[in-house]
Amino acid sequence: MLAAHLNAYLEHLRSERQVSAHTLDGYRRDLNKLLAYCEQEGLAGWAALDIARLRRQVARLHKQGQSARSLARLLSATRGLYRYLIREGHCQHDPATGLMPPKGERRLPKVLDVDRATQLLDGAQEDDFIARRDHAMLELFYSSGLRLSELVALNLDGLDLPAGLVRVTGKGNKVRELPVGSKAREALQHWLPLRALANPADGALFISRQGRRIGPRAVQLRVRQAGVSELGQHIHPHMLRHSFASHMLESSQDLRAVQELLGHADIATTQVYTHLDFQHLSKVYDSAHPRAKRLSLIHI
Repeated sequence: MLAAHLNAYLEHLRSERQVSAHTLDGYRRDLNKLLAYCEQEGLAGWAALDIARLRRQVARLHKQGQSARSLARLLSATRGLYRYLIREGHCQHDPATGLMPPKGERRLPKVLDVDRATQLLDGAQEDDFIARRDHAMLELFYSSGLRLSELVALNLDGLDLPAGLVRVTGKGNKVRELPVGSKAREALQHWLPLRALANPADGALFISRQGRRIGPRAVQLRVRQAGVSELGQHIHPHMLRHSFASHMLESSQDLRAVQELLGHADIATTQVYTHLDFQHLSKVYDSAHPRAKRLSLIHI
């Protein structure tokens, strides 16, 4: 009964809610852990899981080293499952109601500073198919703050170079139009003629030599390779998105505008970049303010 109801919920997410395959896999992994726990406890059905048992399981997982973020995701998945079970008449309560995950340290996103971002983007640019494509991808990531999934899904008809705009479909199928900077436009203008010569299989903006849409894993590997070649460090696409957000906020101080550009539904998600900005301001203050010098540097 436990497994049957869980499978029915996952099918509901896939067919009716139409969540992405990636999101569905995440729900399945988290809820399979909960299923295993319920079976281990000998529970006859989901209605038998109460708040005390769930709290003990969350505490146990935390003690085993699960991060606060993972536990928050597990509780969120549990709430979703029980909303479905209650609606279908299989259950009358949600054991996750009021349960909060343990507080963990908030990890700040890793970003490149402006000099390092410039070094990456102005690195050796060869005039061939792969180099031009990769340079255009890097410039667009940093210029417009795209998610990896958004860049991979981009089609040629979503790009308006004369107007300097790109139209992307983000989380929740929300469409937003974003500015494309002059450097990114220039890189795309170099890439598009080479793309046309590869006989594209469809309208994908970024393709392989064989004309097929390039996949997320391939983009990750190309970005990583560029980081190693130009900076001597591993970077990933989201680091360029983080860098875009941090540098935009640092220059504009307009949190709402950055939220819109990133496509965040909740401004609290965007606010993490204010912590990065404060780190930068603190360094400037410490180095520039005459009364900010450390005691160890003052001769007494």
